Amino acid sequence: MTHPTLKTRPNRCPLLVHANCALGGRPDPPRNPLRRRIVWTLLLALVGCIGGAAGHAEEISREQMQGLDEQVQEIKSDVLGISAELSRLEERLIYPSNTQVALFVSLVEDDAFQLDSVQIQIDGEPVAHHIYTFKELEALQKGGVQRIYTGNLPTGGHRLDVAVVGKSRGGSDVTGTGTFTIEKGVEPKLVDITLAGDASIQLGSW
Repeated sequence: MTHPTLKTRPNRCPLLVHANCALGGRPDPPRNPLRRRIVWTLLLALVGCIGGAAGHAEEISREQMQGLDEQVQEIKSDVLGISAELSRLEERLIYPSNTQVALFVSLVEDDAFQLDSVQIQIDGEPVAHHIYTFKELEALQKGGVQRIYTGNLPTGGHRLDVAVVGKSRGGSDVTGTGTFTIEKGVEPKLVDITLAGDASIQLGSW
């Protein structure tokens, strides 16, 4: 009895080939050192280009931020100017020039008088009462002037009563009062109330 001859196909997947071949896939291509070097060179160049572009974008962003900050500062300046102009316009509307009266407080120069408070009445009606902080007193002692009251008065004579509380050069408590008459004309009336170390009160007009 003869047995049929079995013909076998040559093994196209040698043992030395990657196991990928046994699974029906194509073998991995052989590694080329030159190709790998070229790929790495291109990657490094690409990373360098990206980094340069990012730095340029950051530089542009800084310039834009600086320009934006300058614009914000200009807008703030314009807003402050508009606010000041609106305040002046409001004052003109509320206190017309023919009825406006403004009272200012100042101290005699080179005087150690420590002002604590000032109270003012016009025609028997309280119009201002102010208690001074250390910074306000320091500003007055350096020649500053405080506008303590702005209001409306009809033309003619008006009674002005001023009461002052403070400390003398020696540190003792002193008080002073004064009664004056102010004449209101058709123009705005500006009155300067000057205080001295013995709580004396002097009245002047600007």
